[in-house]
Amino acid sequence: MLYLKKFFRWHLLLWLAYFGYVVVGEYGKGRTAPRDLWFDVSFMMARIATFYFGYLLMFPRLLRAGRLPLLALGMLVAGAVFAGVRGFIEEELYPLLLGFDNYDNDTPLYRFLIDGVYYAIPNLATAGALWAGEQLLRRERENQQLAREKRAAELAFLKTQINPHFLYNTLNMLYGLAYGVDKALANGLLKLSELMRYMLRDTPDGRVDLNEEVEYLENFLDLYRLRYPGRLHASLAVAGAPAGHRVAPLLLIPFVENAFKHGVLDDPATPVRLLLTLTPEAVEFTVENQRHGYQTDSSSGIGLANLHRRLELLYPDCYSWQVGPVGAQFRAHLRLAVPATSPAAVVAPPLSTELVSALAVVSAG
Repeated sequence: MLYLKKFFRWHLLLWLAYFGYVVVGEYGKGRTAPRDLWFDVSFMMARIATFYFGYLLMFPRLLRAGRLPLLALGMLVAGAVFAGVRGFIEEELYPLLLGFDNYDNDTPLYRFLIDGVYYAIPNLATAGALWAGEQLLRRERENQQLAREKRAAELAFLKTQINPHFLYNTLNMLYGLAYGVDKALANGLLKLSELMRYMLRDTPDGRVDLNEEVEYLENFLDLYRLRYPGRLHASLAVAGAPAGHRVAPLLLIPFVENAFKHGVLDDPATPVRLLLTLTPEAVEFTVENQRHGYQTDSSSGIGLANLHRRLELLYPDCYSWQVGPVGAQFRAHLRLAVPATSPAAVVAPPLSTELVSALAVVSAG
């Protein structure tokens, strides 16, 4: 609303200033008859209509690759808009209200159209220049915002990097100690180590194989099963082949975290359902859970709001999502219109030195 107020205020002031400039110019030429002023008004109305036809409709929709022929047609339509507005005011309203018109009665229609195209071109050029300039400024502001967010993210990431190798070493050491005592605990420590490794991992293109994202979700579920033995009712189903799909890491987990924080987990009649549907053209992820009436801690997880921002930055115009209650259920659905690539040979990453050492300790024991 504030933007619209500024938009109308500045545009109104500019048009009034331009009209004042035109009137002063007319008086400088000695054209002081009232009908001259009225013709200036009609001419200005036609200019304004043509300007906003280009500024709001033609250039935003047609100034892009593949639509240049339509852009040329739009210029002809703009000429018709100019001629139509001017002709309606000067040949219909003025004779009715003021008793005079501009053109002779026998003026052919093509004369209106030629004049319309001729006078429309400067208005379209002004509209196009203003629209293009605003787009450049908007992109510059977005780039600056992205740069600020990137710096903030890097600082936040650095704050979490309290020697991750120390954490890996500690977890692997604990795994080695727990393996001979409680294999379930050792397995949980190993999964936690893999979760942390995945969260801190970086890739050159900022994407990971979807198989790895699925494995992360499975490890996440396994840890919850250890936390709530026999009481966690949640399932992950994958329909289709993940091979060839690459996505941004940690893109699906916010939906799962949200379901686990706000959903009913211990009712076998209403389990948390996670469904990943894969096609060659898209990736879809659906999470459904029963809602409960009390609030839980909302400080964990990156949150759906941050996820929405990530989607806007990473997959503009390539995603859709619906999040909200459906009766007693809460449903989250994400669709990424990202085609799968030809699956390349996948080389398994080598085990870390710390993990190999821990396994050696277990084997020796």
